[in-house]
Amino acid sequence: MTLTGNMLIGQQAITGSREAIRAINPATGTALEPAYLGGTGEHVEQACALAWEAFDSYRETPLAARATFLETIADEIEAIGDELIDRAVSESGLPRPRILGERGRTCHQLRTFARTVRAGEWLDVRVDTALPERQPLPRSDLRQRQVPLGPVAVFGASNFPLAFSVAGGDTASALAAGCPVIVKAHSAHPGTSELVGHAIARAVKKSGLHAGVFSLLFGSGREVGIALVTDPRIKAVGFTGSRSGGIALCKAAAARPEPIPVYAEMSSINPVLLFPAALQARGESLAQGFVASLTQGAGQFCTNPGLVIARQGPALDQFISAAADLVQRSQAQTMLTPGIFQAYEAGVGSLLELTSAQEVAAGVRGNTPNQCQTHLFVTQARDFLADAALQAEIFGAASLVVQCADDHEIRQVLEHLEGQLTITLQLDDADLESARALLPVLERKAGRLLVNGWPTGVEVCDAMVHGGPFPATSDTRTTSVGTAAILRFLRPVCYQDFPDSLLPTALKHTNPLQLRRLLDGQREVLENA
Repeated sequence: MTLTGNMLIGQQAITGSREAIRAINPATGTALEPAYLGGTGEHVEQACALAWEAFDSYRETPLAARATFLETIADEIEAIGDELIDRAVSESGLPRPRILGERGRTCHQLRTFARTVRAGEWLDVRVDTALPERQPLPRSDLRQRQVPLGPVAVFGASNFPLAFSVAGGDTASALAAGCPVIVKAHSAHPGTSELVGHAIARAVKKSGLHAGVFSLLFGSGREVGIALVTDPRIKAVGFTGSRSGGIALCKAAAARPEPIPVYAEMSSINPVLLFPAALQARGESLAQGFVASLTQGAGQFCTNPGLVIARQGPALDQFISAAADLVQRSQAQTMLTPGIFQAYEAGVGSLLELTSAQEVAAGVRGNTPNQCQTHLFVTQARDFLADAALQAEIFGAASLVVQCADDHEIRQVLEHLEGQLTITLQLDDADLESARALLPVLERKAGRLLVNGWPTGVEVCDAMVHGGPFPATSDTRTTSVGTAAILRFLRPVCYQDFPDSLLPTALKHTNPLQLRRLLDGQREVLENA
């Protein structure tokens, strides 16, 4: 399709009137056509009014129809073909295989949520049947299900132009829950966003849904974002980005007359613990795995291993030496935007100014615009504990090794950490008791704990947790990846002594949806299960 530079409010293409957004090819520094004029508060008002009109009908769509809608979005995205891949490559500087994989992940998570919707377990149906003869007081018939919160505002992420953007995990899980979605596209990839936005709009139309189920807005400043978060018809927010951006949205949402949840994924340095036996037995292979994870995608992953913690000694010295050699030979890679590159350079520059952080290796310097040069630093635990600047996230391929005198100092470093998305344990059998002793600390600090893997790469599945204590996320109880993400956009409602004819389908006495209900305290076993 021909890119128009327009927003989508329902099925209508709308031209903005604020400052124009232009995507920049970060590999060349070239501005891309077309320009996308930013939206206004009036456009937000229109989109929110339409989403509110759509809410009551969309939230009660039959499960099969809603699942088919999600699958249709995936089909429509795939049908765009190479045009989507080429535009995403141009706008992000990411290699074509990465974008192809990300499109696959985007469509996979839409179809995974379709499966989840059909199964219906997310409705969490609970039934306590009436006990009219109970003494001293009878019990009413009580039935509970989860219902969607309402229209959701989703903010596209910079580092995943497909999988965490217009049709990414926040949008997929909100639509699965029965919530209309208004997306504020990320300014780094407006063309990609327009293509995917039209795919969703086509799926809405093909599925016979209300036009307000989906809208797509653009805006380069705060106007559109703050207007979305503060509109009374928006009932939740999904965000992936910087700590400052996430906190600003949280504050705006909390200051509303009716505060709403903001599910913001923000900042994480994803520590890697190298235990002694593992370090002694396979230090060189650990260095290889570490540097591969560190440099993947120019380090532009929220799960990038930005911190390594280990006991000092010859084995750690050998690991640092091997990692430094690999870092020195690592090639520079194009970062997503000029702004991200500048922030990376500033973060590395701040570390270089600290006497407590020693740079032990730097990768090959780039010779084209916005290229990330890998950096590896080393510090002592006492310095790490004394200087909060050493714990600051640097978004890119830079990492810091913290050398600890003993296990007590390792525990001190871990206790000192902020909340994390991941913590990785590299261990062998001889390290199990030491690891077990640290597990309570690790569980308090992170949403996902890994053994003998690397944190980059987040599987879309039922058991995944992509979240963690602040500042990794704004709500430690949730995940933004995996089917449990649907729970962010739901709330429980109890129906007391309703006649069967008035009950929602999921709560009817005959259980027509064949859901595994919690019936009088026992989980039902279905005959056809």
